[in-house]
Amino acid sequence: MYGAILGDIIGQPYEFDRGNKTKEFPLFCKNPRFTDDSVMTIAICDGILKAGLDADENTMKTAMITSMQLWGHKYPHAGYGGRFYRWLAMEETKPYNSWGNGSAMRVSSVGWLFETLERTRKVARWSAEVTHNHPEGIKGAEATASVIWLARNGKFKSEIKEYITKEFGYDLSRTCDEIRPNYHHVESCQETIPEAITAFLEGNSFEDVIRTAVSLGGDCDTLTDIATGMAEAFYGLPEQFKVWAIELTKSDMHEVMKEFDKHQIPVKRIEV
Repeated sequence: MYGAILGDIIGQPYEFDRGNKTKEFPLFCKNPRFTDDSVMTIAICDGILKAGLDADENTMKTAMITSMQLWGHKYPHAGYGGRFYRWLAMEETKPYNSWGNGSAMRVSSVGWLFETLERTRKVARWSAEVTHNHPEGIKGAEATASVIWLARNGKFKSEIKEYITKEFGYDLSRTCDEIRPNYHHVESCQETIPEAITAFLEGNSFEDVIRTAVSLGGDCDTLTDIATGMAEAFYGLPEQFKVWAIELTKSDMHEVMKEFDKHQIPVKRIEV
């Protein structure tokens, strides 16, 4: 989860195709800040932990909705999309059939909190369905959480790629060099998740995944959030990066992070 938050903060200055599509850039801009990606990452984690890891669908969804609205009201100017911003203000919340990548950018904690892949996918699906109940929105959240679960359970990148291709049908055949030239800002799951996974697969370290994701451009904070959440599970989080994640977020977020640390499942690390 820390990786996703860092990806959001590092990618934010280059959102809306403001970068030069290079891996050579200062890791943090002059005034680094988190966006709605980090706020909702915290919100989903907080909702899950308050519901309880064994909660049923209705209890879990209710807790996640309550948490997203709570955190959205705490940070109302974090950069939410129009429909989601309106959803935050609803008394009677209903999903709005979105295929946007918001379902995937907030799901990283799900990949860490559950023992089985089956439960991970189920909770990831629930986390999407409360807003992004379009099949592509659901698929994006499930695929992202699945990569994290597989990575922290010691699967090789080749195994992860094979599983995601088979289960979700994403085209992971292109290289980042093939994606980069014509890739542009787009906020759909179907044009963000394959690119984020490819950046994770090609990167050779935690930091290199960050730089590879940013170099693609597009919806850069979200794409990097997703890719770096995966990288954390595979490579581990360098201690200095965790320090930065805490320094660049707020004290109320830290309380959720501390609870997350208590409940996340230990990584089964492999040599990479």
